[in-house]
Amino acid sequence: MASSKSFTDDIRLAHVMADDADSISMARFKAQDLDVRTKPDRTPVTETDTAVEEAIRRTLSRTRPRDAVHGEEMQDSGSSPRRWIIDPIDGTANYLRGVPVWATLIALEVEGEIVASVVSAPALGRRWWATKGGGAFTGRSILNPTEIRTSKVSRVEDASLSYASIDGWIESGRGQGFVDLMREVWRSRAYGDFWSYMLLAEGAVDIACEPELQLYDMAALDVIVREAGGRFTSIDGKPGPYHGNALATNGPLHDAVLERLSL
Repeated sequence: MASSKSFTDDIRLAHVMADDADSISMARFKAQDLDVRTKPDRTPVTETDTAVEEAIRRTLSRTRPRDAVHGEEMQDSGSSPRRWIIDPIDGTANYLRGVPVWATLIALEVEGEIVASVVSAPALGRRWWATKGGGAFTGRSILNPTEIRTSKVSRVEDASLSYASIDGWIESGRGQGFVDLMREVWRSRAYGDFWSYMLLAEGAVDIACEPELQLYDMAALDVIVREAGGRFTSIDGKPGPYHGNALATNGPLHDAVLERLSL
């Protein structure tokens, strides 16, 4: 696998694409005439979801024509060891209700590993990014980075837990284990979606987990959490964002939380 320096141009490109995405998404945020439809899985999709993904794909077709692309709203394209994974609006329900907690997620996978990503949340005025071996950062742009690190909390009873909702845990058959974990930790809050994991990478949250996710929901979060010093696995302990669910921790808490969530 190439070194982090190999991804410098890629992370710069990801920031450029995130800038474009921010412009598109903010222009229509809170618009009264926003076009919204329901997908077959009964989740909402707005005109902005589609417009952002189209814009990112256009840029990639010009700048990285040999790379594959996997996104939420459009069919996969290309076949390559290099694959861009895109969630144009993570938190669409928040977006269409005027809640500012939503983001564009852009990740680069090389030979089956996420090696670079940008998470951009323009309504919050926040952005996070990382490259493999290069650290994790936050800032308004790549020109003013502040390095981020996970917390050092080592006891579950001292930990802060963030999640999205309780329903999925019940449906997964792990509801009781999750509720017991919520009762055991020091604090639990449903920050939800990408924000749980970025707060974790910054050290403000110690545990973030969800029982049902897609690759595009997780790919960009994975490398940022890892480069900040944390761990990112499935809730069964399998590394990476490829297993349909996620458990991210600061690192020291990971094995203990895996045990509590096991079936």
